[in-house]
Amino acid sequence: MSDSLNTPAASTAPHAPGVSVRHTRAKGEPRFPDGPQADPAGSHFERRIRSFQPRRSRVTAGQADALQRLWPQWGLDIDGQRVLDLAELFGNARPVVLEIGFGMGEATAQMAAADPDTNILAVDVHTPGQGNLLSLADRSGLTNVRVANGDAIILLREMLTPDSLDGLRVYFPDPWPKKRHHKRRLIQPEFLTLAAARLRPGAIVHCATDWEPYAEQMLQVLSAHPAFANTRPDGGYAPRPAFRPLTRFEGQGLDKGHVVNDLLFRRVPHGDAHGTGPRTGHPGRHPGLD
Repeated sequence: MSDSLNTPAASTAPHAPGVSVRHTRAKGEPRFPDGPQADPAGSHFERRIRSFQPRRSRVTAGQADALQRLWPQWGLDIDGQRVLDLAELFGNARPVVLEIGFGMGEATAQMAAADPDTNILAVDVHTPGQGNLLSLADRSGLTNVRVANGDAIILLREMLTPDSLDGLRVYFPDPWPKKRHHKRRLIQPEFLTLAAARLRPGAIVHCATDWEPYAEQMLQVLSAHPAFANTRPDGGYAPRPAFRPLTRFEGQGLDKGHVVNDLLFRRVPHGDAHGTGPRTGHPGRHPGLD
C-alpha cells in the first residue's frame, strides 16, 4: 500500500518554507533513504511494553530537507548494535545530557543555544519533530545537538556506557492516564535503575509534567530510589528552573489552569546509593540549579 510522504523532490514547483509536499512511495521504499529508519532495532531485541507510540504524521518540505541533508551528520538510529563513543559522536568531550521526548524541538534548541558547553543527545520517534529540531539547529548554527531515533530504553541499555551521562531530561512524557496503562509510564523504578547506571554522580534527572497524578507517581518513585536525591530540601516539587524554556504547549496548559510540576533529583555518589527511604539534596554543582 502506498504511503504519503512530503519531500523536497516530490514536485518540481517551488514551495514556501513549512509547506507540506505530497509524494507517493512505492511499497518497501524507505521514507527517507538517508534519514531515520522506521524500526532501527528491528527484531534484535525482545518486544517489551513501550512507553511511547511512534507518530508518522505529515512532514513539511523544510523538515524533510533537514532530514535528508543533516541526518547523516547529526542523526543516530537506535539499533542497539554498537556502543557509542559520545566524544566521537559530538566531536568533543563536553558533558552530555540525554533528553527523552523532545516534541518539535523548540525547547531543546533554546537550551542548546543557551548552554553551548553542554551536548544534548535528544531522543524521539516523531519524524516531523526530528526534522524540525535538525532544521532549528542548522539555522541557529548549533553544533551541540544530536538527534536519536528509536527506543530510549535500548539506547540506555545497549549503547551507552556507565557514567557516560551528565543529566537526563524527561519533559511532558505521555501520562498514560488510564489505570490499565500506568505500566507504560516511563518513570518507573526499573527505568530509574537503568538510568542510574549511565548517569555520573552529581548528574541531574529533571522531569516535568502537567498531569498531576503522574507528577505524584514521579515524586514517589524518585524519592524511594536509593540512587537519587531530591534537590529540594523539603522533598517536594521544584520551581521551573530558568534553563527550561516555557514551551507553547505548556503555556496553553497554564492558560487552561493546568498545574505544571518540575522534579529535580541528583544522582548520588555510588557509595551512597543504599537504603530505600526518601533522600534530600546533597552537595554538587549543576548549572542553573546552584
